[in-house]
Formats: sequence, C-alpha cells, structure tokens
Amino acid sequence: MSDLPRKAVTRTAKLAALPLGFAGRATWGLGKRIGGRSAELVARELQQRTAEQLFKVLGELKGGAMKFGQALSVFESALPEEVAGPYRAALTKLQEAAPPMPTRTVHAVLKERIGADWRELFLEFEEKPAAAASIGQVHRAVWHDGREVAVKVQYPGAGEALLSDLTQLSRFARLLGPLIPGMDIKPLIAELRDRVSEELDYELEARAQREHAAEFAGDADVVVPNVVHQCDQVLVTEWIDGIPLSEVINDGTPEQRDRAGQLLTRFLFSGPARTGLLHADPHPGNFRLLPPQKPTGPWRLGVLDFGTVDRLPGGLPRTIGESLRMTLEGEAEAVYELLRGEGFVKESIDLDPDAVLDYLLPIIEPAQAEEFTFSRSWMRGQATRIADPRSPAHQLGKRLNLPPSYLLIHRVTLSTIGVLCQLDATVRMRDELEEWLPGFLADAPPAAEPQAVEEA
Repeated sequence: MSDLPRKAVTRTAKLAALPLGFAGRATWGLGKRIGGRSAELVARELQQRTAEQLFKVLGELKGGAMKFGQALSVFESALPEEVAGPYRAALTKLQEAAPPMPTRTVHAVLKERIGADWRELFLEFEEKPAAAASIGQVHRAVWHDGREVAVKVQYPGAGEALLSDLTQLSRFARLLGPLIPGMDIKPLIAELRDRVSEELDYELEARAQREHAAEFAGDADVVVPNVVHQCDQVLVTEWIDGIPLSEVINDGTPEQRDRAGQLLTRFLFSGPARTGLLHADPHPGNFRLLPPQKPTGPWRLGVLDFGTVDRLPGGLPRTIGESLRMTLEGEAEAVYELLRGEGFVKESIDLDPDAVLDYLLPIIEPAQAEEFTFSRSWMRGQATRIADPRSPAHQLGKRLNLPPSYLLIHRVTLSTIGVLCQLDATVRMRDELEEWLPGFLADAPPAAEPQAVEEA
C-alpha cells in the first residue's frame, strides 16, 4: 500500500546511479570547457546540476537517504562560498519538505493503526501534509477535544528503506566526502544507521517528548508541545505555530537571528542538564521561533521531533566542561592528560600537549568571548584549517580519536554550530556554558572529610 520506494533493488539502483551521474557531468563539463566556456562558469553549472540530482534523489527516496541529506544540510556553512551558493537552495529543501505520501496511503495507515473509526477522534483533519520528513509526514488536525494537533504518520516500509539507503550510501561515502571539508562522512552514516530503530519507535519518541514537555512546561524560553496520543506508526502532539528556523536563516531580522541562536544554544546545553536527554536531531526543520505572547515579551523557541535522543542521566559529561575550561586557561598538560584518560588520545599515540592546545583553541573561540558572532566565513575557516592536508591541524587531527560514547554529542554540537553559522547569530555562549555545563566553572574545594573514629 506504500508509495515509498522500498524494494532494495529499486532504491539501490537510484542511489548507485548518483556516482555515475557525477562522473557523467564531469565529462559534460570537460566538453564545455573544450568548447570555449570558462572553467568557473562550467564549474558553477556543474555544481548546480550535481546538487539538483543529489537532493532530488534523496528527497524522493525519503528514508535514510533523506535523513543523511538533512544531517548533511546543517554543515552547508562549511562549504567554500563559490561552492555553497548552488548547494544552499537544494539543501534547505530537505529541511522543511519532501514529496508527500498519497492520501490513500495516509488513510490506510490511520485505519490500520488507530482503527476504522479513526476520523471520530478528529473534528478536522487536513489531507494535505503540513510537512514531510525522512520517515514520516505531519498533518494538521483538530483533536476531538478542540485542541489543534500535529499528526505524524510513518511511511510504510520506512525501516527497510532506512537500512537499505544507509548501507548503500556507506559504499560510496568517499565520493560524498568533498561536500563537507574536514568531515569523515562514513562514521556519520554509520552513526545514523545505529539510530534507525530508535527513530522508528514512536513509543520511545513519545516518552522523550513527554519528559521534555513536563520539564519545560511554563518555561519562558523553550516550548515543547505535549503528546496527545501515540500508537504504532502514528504520533499526535499539540500543534505549535511559529517561524521555521529555515525561514529565519533565509529572511530573519538580526533580532530574530540572535534570539534564535541564543535559545538554540541554551537548549543544547540546558536540555541534558534538566532532562538527562540530548535532542540529537538539530536541523532547522525541527525548530520554530515563536512570537512574543505580549508586545514586549521575548521570542521563544519551539522544539519538535524527539525521535533521536542521547540518554545522558548525569547531563553532558563533566570531562567536556573541564577540558574546555582548562584549554581556555592554557593548561596544556592537564588538558592532554584528561583527553588521554577519556580515550581521545590512544595509549599508543604520543602528541605534544602544546600542539593539542593550539589545535583546540580556535575551535572553542566562541566559549572565550563574552559574545561571539557565528558566521559562514568562520565555519569555513575552521573547516579549511582542519581539512588542508598541509596544515599542522590536519596532521594532528588525524591522530586524535573520538570515543563511541562521545560520537553523538560531537555530531549534535557540530550540527548546532552549523545552524548558528547559517543564522549569523551573535550569541553569549559562555553564559550558557557557565550555567549548564558541568565542570566548566572550577568548583570550590570540597569541605574536609570528618575523620573516622575507630570502634573499640
């Protein structure tokens, strides 16, 4: 009953054609240059055609292909400007919309999962989806008690499609690598694959969303919609209006950009501290900027989609805060020993602690200033420094290790920074680190332990 292409052979054929298409366009470009057109004009047209094919295929297939595209899209700001231009429009299409499921398929899922009388639960149900994403699409509706709700319906066959796509994408990850300088694409795909089962489980998602909604109820800065109903492949939550973050990126005022950036940073660091969970899918389609409730009130951040979370019962690891603080204080030896103890430097590797400090300092520049303006040019500078094989940073980076327990935290942090750079937001990051990140502020020395008295 699904119109989602889910036969492995069909999806594999579509994905496998991508590298062939890239090669064909390169040959086409060579012909154009021989014909007298400038290399720059041909290169730009080539990039545009490549972007259009890549993201057309990813969007049509939905599943893991589109999930990969969404994960990649937040790193757009790392691309050189002459390359980023043609890709930017294609990337942002993945953040808010994708080809929808036919109405008959939506009705069939709702009938199967909720029951033949599913329409009785709704006073209104909009047939046209309000949003379509990697494994499901959202319909706006009115629940039987009068509440406006978002009804998320999972694509039939989404699990099979996700696994098939990500397996196939990993086979030519090397060809996709140049899209984002300084980033190893293969571990990103592997990590996405590991999260597939969780994201398909709407019961887990509902639980994570309920925990966030309870914690942030009445919060002045962050709004999390309540869960109204959940069953297999269907999730109903309260509807929230607001400006999608992708629109703020494209057309937002400086005030909106800065406020969105500050709140996104606050949610990144406060969420784990308050809920023990890290929202692990920070692409712009999952956030809304909500207008003030009063004329002089603040803008708020609406947070959606809790399908992917990292469980951190103690909040973000204290090691992150301690290593950040000691790096800013120039304690090279202490930082090096801490990183070695956590597995960032393997026992078989010896590095110069001062070189490690020099590698880290530019990356954590936003934590040093009272406020920092994130920009695409800053992100490109960092990506170029780490990606250039001739640079000391590149050589040192290759010898560092990322422990598995930090992989998702690392990706979420990089993704959030990518969105901040797309926003061109000026953010007081240090304020958020001081309030929410364990170990970032040096603790007062512990009180002396009372001496034990020996029993007679």
